[in-house]
Amino acid sequence: MFVSRIESRAEASILHADLDSFYASVEQRDAPRLRGRPVIVGGGVVLAASYEAKAFGVRTAMGGRQARALCPHAVVVPPRFSAYSEASKAVFAIFRDTTPVVEGISIDEAFLDVGGLWRIAGTPVAIAQRLRARVLAEAGLPITVGVACTKFLAKVASGVAKPDGLLEVPPGGEPAFLHPLPVERLWGVGKVTAAKLHALGIHTVGEVADLGEPALVSLLGRASGRHLHALAHNHDPRVVETGRRRRSIGSQRALGRRHRTPEEMDAILAGIVDRLGKRLRGAGRTCRTVVLRLRFGDYTRATRSHTLARATDHTPTLLEAARRLLRESLSMILDRGLTLLGISFTNLDTDDAMQLALPFDRTSGPELDRTLDSLRSRFGAESVTRAARLGRDQGLEVPILPDG
Repeated sequence: MFVSRIESRAEASILHADLDSFYASVEQRDAPRLRGRPVIVGGGVVLAASYEAKAFGVRTAMGGRQARALCPHAVVVPPRFSAYSEASKAVFAIFRDTTPVVEGISIDEAFLDVGGLWRIAGTPVAIAQRLRARVLAEAGLPITVGVACTKFLAKVASGVAKPDGLLEVPPGGEPAFLHPLPVERLWGVGKVTAAKLHALGIHTVGEVADLGEPALVSLLGRASGRHLHALAHNHDPRVVETGRRRRSIGSQRALGRRHRTPEEMDAILAGIVDRLGKRLRGAGRTCRTVVLRLRFGDYTRATRSHTLARATDHTPTLLEAARRLLRESLSMILDRGLTLLGISFTNLDTDDAMQLALPFDRTSGPELDRTLDSLRSRFGAESVTRAARLGRDQGLEVPILPDG
């Protein structure tokens, strides 16, 4: 792992580079007829929307029917995940050609530290300008870059500069830039936290900064209060890291509002666990904790978890833990309805740290899992599937950033 060691900076040398409406931009790049038109990727649920569609109120994760009502003249296209993966690889190659210190956040955004490149590449803003020009020329995609002294502020700057923009927050100018922004710009401020702050007449980051840490802790709890106080004062000591491995992996499936039988939910759960197991083994990782995530018809959420006796990458073991959590939640699901089902694997470790359990048995070891992984990689994700999933909608497998 290479870690940038510059923690106290005299210059704004962290870049947050974020591709604009990534999926939709790839579609517009590859189909000239879509350029300048409102584009929605995904039918049942909006996976991405072009800025032309966003102007009508269309947002990611919105239901397709609602999106089409807001923007009836939008062009709806099916997702092409292989195209998005290839575009991401091309852009990340440009990132790594710009600086060796690149920390990927997702397939369409990354932090870059360019603090050591002054003499050979110029100022961070000049580097950011060339980066944007290269991504447009070589990958055909618009990208927004924020430049600041901290990761937090660089990300905020890129958000403010969107779409297709470049914004530097110069050293010393952080309060003037940050404090007038709405509180929703702070990481960790969602609808619930924003509502609590608004109820006290707090609407801007500057007002959060003026409130003081004791008051924030009293209102939001120790962890959240201290976190927001630090961000409101731009205290973010994190450095840009390369080779950083995930602490968890997860996937979820939006189900709509249609009633689902326990058998349907089990089939969906099995499909998610199959995909996550393949990702786990492909990254050489093992898992100890399985987390079930639920969203109900009344928009409330619940999380349940189970920690295994030992770390494993064995799909049947992980699936049994997930099924146990689902069974324990069934009464709540049947009472309130289920609109989203997700699974996460946490407490990850490397597979060379896995302790083998007795007795050794071919059906309890990795042989079958790895054979199925190989078949699916060679012939497609659905070339070998569970009988319970035959004839069912398999959902979408979105591209992800490779694990460090």
